Amino acid sequence: MMRRFSLLLAAPLALTLAAQDTRTVSEPIFPPTCTRVDARLHTDSKTLLPVDEGKLDTARIQKAIDKCGKGRAVVLHVDESNNAFLSGPLVLKPDVALIVDLGVTLFASRDPAVFAVSPGSCGLVSHTPGSRGCKPLIAVDHAPDSAVMGDGVIDGRGGEKMLGSQSSWWDLAEQARAGGSQQVPRLIVATDSDDFTLYRITLKNSPNFHVVYNGGNGFTVWGLKIDTPQRGARNTDGVDPGDGARNVTITESYIRAGDDNVAIKGGQGGATNMTISHDHFYWGHGMSIGSETFGGVSKIRVSDLSLDGADNGIRIKSNGSRGGLTEDVVYDDVCIRNSPNPITLDAGYTAAGTVTGNSPPTMREITLRKVRISGGGKVTFNGYDSTHRIAATLDGVQLTDDEQYSYVLNHADLTLGPGPTNLQFPPGEDSTVQGTPAEATPPSCDDKFVPFPQ
Repeated sequence: MMRRFSLLLAAPLALTLAAQDTRTVSEPIFPPTCTRVDARLHTDSKTLLPVDEGKLDTARIQKAIDKCGKGRAVVLHVDESNNAFLSGPLVLKPDVALIVDLGVTLFASRDPAVFAVSPGSCGLVSHTPGSRGCKPLIAVDHAPDSAVMGDGVIDGRGGEKMLGSQSSWWDLAEQARAGGSQQVPRLIVATDSDDFTLYRITLKNSPNFHVVYNGGNGFTVWGLKIDTPQRGARNTDGVDPGDGARNVTITESYIRAGDDNVAIKGGQGGATNMTISHDHFYWGHGMSIGSETFGGVSKIRVSDLSLDGADNGIRIKSNGSRGGLTEDVVYDDVCIRNSPNPITLDAGYTAAGTVTGNSPPTMREITLRKVRISGGGKVTFNGYDSTHRIAATLDGVQLTDDEQYSYVLNHADLTLGPGPTNLQFPPGEDSTVQGTPAEATPPSCDDKFVPFPQ
C-alpha cells in the first residue's frame, strides 16, 4: 500500500485547528520502480518541435502503468539529450505511481481528437448544458493509493494552438464568455480514489482545471507547484477538491493560476475535513470555497498561508442557484498583500448560475484569526437575505498600512475579538457588529512572502 502517513501539524497548532483532515499525514515517499520509460523527444523546456507533434508516447506509458505491480512506480526518465514525452489520455491503476523524473517534461497533445469522448466532441465551444467532451490527460478513477510524483513537469499547453486550428484551448474559454462552455481537457481528474497523492510535481498551462478530486476519502498534496499565466488562461483552477471529497491535505505547495488557486467545491456529496497549511499562493482568484456549496462545506482549516497579488484573498462565493450551508471554517495565520479583494464572503456571486434561486447559501461559524492585510482593497460580507446570513468572527484581523479600504456589509453578523481587529465597518443593511475595533502590532509577514520557486 502506498499510504504512509504520520502527524503533520505541530501540537500547539493542531489544538487550534481541530476537526480538519482526520488522518495523520506526513511527507510521502517514492515507491520502488517497476519500469523506467526513457524519453524519445527533446524540448527546450518551452514546447516540442512541430515535427514531433505526432510522436505520441501514450501507448508505451499506458502499457508500463498497466503492467506495474502494486506499491511500485512507472518512472518517466531522461535518456541522454531526450527529455520529453508527448501523450494523450492516460489512466492510473490502483496502488501505482507515475513519477515524472527531474529534467523531464510530459507534454499533453494539442490534438483535440486524441482527447475526444466521442468523435468531434473535444476542442470546441458546446451549447449543450452539462456536456464534458474531453478526457483528462491523467484519469484516476476508482484507483486507491495511486500517485503522481516527481521533480519533473506536466505541461498542458493551454496557450498553444490546437492542431489544425488557429485557436488555443484558452481561446475557447474566451469564446465561451459569449455563451456555451469550452470543451477542453483537464490535467488530472481523480474520482472515487481514496488516498490519492500528488508529490513534488510541477503542473503548467492546463487547458482547464489543473487538479480535480471528487468523491474520495484521503487526498494528499505535498510540495506541488502550479505555474500558469495570470491573464488569458480562464478557468485554470489550481486544485479543486469537492463533490463528496473528505480528508484532504494541501501543504508545502506553491500555486499561481489563471483562476482559483484552491477552490473547495461543495457539490453533490459536499466537502468536509480539509487542511490547507504552509502554502504560498501568488496570482489567481484566491483561497476559495464555492461557488457550489449546495452539498455543504464544513470542517475546513486554512493555516500559515500567504496570498501575494491574488485577485482575491480569503473567498467564499455562492449564490441562490447553487448555495447551501458553509460552516466550521477557520483561517489562521494568513498574510495577504496587494489583493483588490482581500476578504470576500459573497452570497451574490454572479459568474456562475443565477444570483437568486431555490438554493440560497448560508455561511456560519466562520473564523478569521491572525489575518494581516496590506495594499488596500475591498472587504465584503454580503449575505443572501435576512434568513440566509453570514456569521463570522474576526479575531486579530489587522490592516497593516494606510492604503484605502472599502467595505460591503449586508445580512451579516460579525464579532470582533478577542484578538484586536482594526477593520472599521460602516453600518450595513440588516447587519450587526459586536465588539470595538482596536489597533495592535501584528506579527510580521516578511518571511511569508517568498518568490515562486524556479
